[in-house]
Formats: sequence, structure tokens, C-alpha cells
Amino acid sequence: MAGLDPTLSTSHPFYDVARHGILQVAGDDRQGRRIFTFSCCRLPPLHQLNHQRLLEYLKYTLDQHVENDYTIVYFHYGLSSQNKPSLGWLQNTYKEFDRKYKKNLKALYVVHPTSLIKALWNIFKPLISHKFGKKVTYCSNLRELREHLQCDQLLIPPEVVRYDEKLQNLHKGQPPPPTKTPPPRPPLPTQQFGVSLQYLRDKNQGELIPPVLRWTVTYLREKGLRTEGLFRRSASAQTVRQVQRLYDQGKPVNFDDYGDMHLPAVILKTFLRELPQPLLTFQAYEQILGITSVESSLRVTHCRLTLRSLPEHNYAVLRYLMGFLHEVSLESISNKMNSSNLACVFGLNLIWPSQGVASLSALVPLNLFTELLIEYYDKVFSCQEAPGEHTRDTVEVQQAGPVTKEFMKTGTPRASPYLSRLRIS
Repeated sequence: MAGLDPTLSTSHPFYDVARHGILQVAGDDRQGRRIFTFSCCRLPPLHQLNHQRLLEYLKYTLDQHVENDYTIVYFHYGLSSQNKPSLGWLQNTYKEFDRKYKKNLKALYVVHPTSLIKALWNIFKPLISHKFGKKVTYCSNLRELREHLQCDQLLIPPEVVRYDEKLQNLHKGQPPPPTKTPPPRPPLPTQQFGVSLQYLRDKNQGELIPPVLRWTVTYLREKGLRTEGLFRRSASAQTVRQVQRLYDQGKPVNFDDYGDMHLPAVILKTFLRELPQPLLTFQAYEQILGITSVESSLRVTHCRLTLRSLPEHNYAVLRYLMGFLHEVSLESISNKMNSSNLACVFGLNLIWPSQGVASLSALVPLNLFTELLIEYYDKVFSCQEAPGEHTRDTVEVQQAGPVTKEFMKTGTPRASPYLSRLRIS
């Protein structure tokens, strides 16, 4: 059932609210901004929900992302007298979300607005700044929303989908004709975005590091390491598409011509996000989610073991990227991007599930894993065996939990000669 998160733990500080699936993370929009969905049909009856707790949960969740640009999609369908918060609560909520939250909210999409929404807008209009009002876009149906966002990655409740279909049928008098998907086209020989690492390697004389990744990293390393908010800020969507088009056509790009240091950073993230398979691979997803259940002193080892399953090419590209992000984190006094901040930006660009999108609760382990790769780059990527040549080692380590812990404490392998390859702290 959409909206229910199977990975949500009862130990979550707001489990009583989060279990309803009212607020969900839904990937990134076309500008690389994190998307959140708020579904009114998930609001339980008034007597089943403490609305003060709901407000605290909203702030708790957004606090983890408000330093980055973000987007909210508000699904209005399902709001009724049985679950509708009071006007006083709405007014208080708007006041609680101060400039910290409003500044980086770049777009608010209101889907299936009703006369009630428009009436509320008129009531609160004197309290709402003109700048904030310009961020609001009304979408009468999901088709209009698709003009702005890729709806296939949104967690749209089935109730909302059925309601939208009902509206369309009423409006047209008959079901809308099915949309025909054009047949897939083979990529250009110079294609850089949306193609596999293997394709890029074959087209670039066996070079492991994809050209776009190398070009953007080289430019940022030379000129952008101390740029405040590097990788956190967005760039012009039109310019991003223009640069992508130039790269895909095999034409040179001079970032100096654009005068925006955030542009190559967004291009780098876009390249990762448009890979057919995440850099960390679908196969590693569950193992990465398990990082939070690993003892703190063993987490770096867990990272190394996880990376052993990567294909050699993926590992080489990941090592190159993490080495650069480690350099960025070392300049955090200037750029305000330490390993934790970078992990929040890159987590979902490195790994996502094969079906659907990552749940809100999955962000914690995904970001933690990414942060460890950046913060402990030297330890994670030092003396790494070639991927695919360590099945026996991995099995022995997994079977020897107490031995591994003893080794971590003493630095002396006690039961397996293969543990000597894992000497880290």
C-alpha cells in the first residue's frame, strides 16, 4: 500500500505520526532538488492524530534538508471535515516555518485544489509574502503536474490516482486515450547522459572515468573547492539542459563562459542521477541499508566489505568521485560542505532501490554510508582487493563476527589469515 514504509522502525521518535505516510521523500526534481509529498488522504481522523506532534514531525523531517533547495508537492484530495486541521493550526504552522524553511523552498505544487484552498489562500494572503506566493503552482490534475515534475518517481497514493482518473473521465465524458510511448532510440556515439558506464568506456578507448565526471571534477578542483554551498545550490534548469545537450553532441563546454560555479556541480550530480543503474548498484542497496545496525567501530569495515561486491568499473569511478568529495570536505571552513552535508546531497545520487523510490527512513542509512565513504576515504579505499576476487574473504569475515570485533580491538587477527587485509579502525 502506497505511503506505508516497511522499513519504518517503532523506535522512530515520531513513529505515531510517521506511520501514516503523510509526508514522504520522492527523489529529486529536474533541477536536482529534493521532493517531498504531503498527502491529505493519509491524514487520519482528528481524534487519532496529535496535530502538534504532526507539526513537530514536519519540522524534524525538513530540518534534515532545509539547507538545500527543495520542492513540496501537496496532494489536497482526501481532506475532509473528519481530518481537517483547524485554521488556528494552519496559521501557527505558517509562523513556525520561518525564513530558514521558506528560503530554500523553491516550488510548492498544489494538486487538485478546491474552492476551500482558494478561500484559505485569500484568508492568509495578508500574512504571506509576495515572494513566497510566487513559488506556488496550482495543478488541476496529475497531467499538469507532469509538466513540471517526473511523476513516475513520486509516491502518489492510489486514492489520488483514482480521483484524478475520475476527474478526467467526468471532464471528457470518456476515458482519455492511452499515451503512446515513443520507441527507445539508440544513444548517440557521443552520448554522455543516461547511458551505462560500460557504454561510456567502450566509446572512450577503455577510459574508466567517464568524461563528464572527469571534466567537472577537474574544473571544480581547480576553481571551485572553496565555493560556499558547493553541490547544495541549484543552477538554471535551462542552462543545465543546454550543457547536457552540448556534451551529448560531443561539443566542448567551457564553464568559464557561464559564470556560475554551481553549474558544473549540478552537471556532475545530474550525470550520476541519470545513470541507468546507480553507481553503488541495485544489488548493494539492502547491504547499505544495514549500516545503522552495525557497531560504530565496525562501520568502516562494513563499507569496505560492501564495496567488494561492486564491479571493477563502478569501484574505480566511485573511488575517483569520493576522493574528490573528500577534498571538498577538507575545505568546509570556506565552502560550508563537510562530509555530512555532502552525504545529504549525494546519498540518493549514488544509490536508489530498483523498484520505486527510497523511503524517508532509508535516507538515514544511505546518507550515513555515503558520509563514511567521504570522511574515511583513505581507510575505505586503501589496499582494496580487486572486486570479484574476495568471495571467500567476505564469507569468512561474515561468519566470524566475534573474531572481527576482537581484531578491531587488538589489531591482531586471531582466526583467519584473510582478516589481515582489513586492518582499519
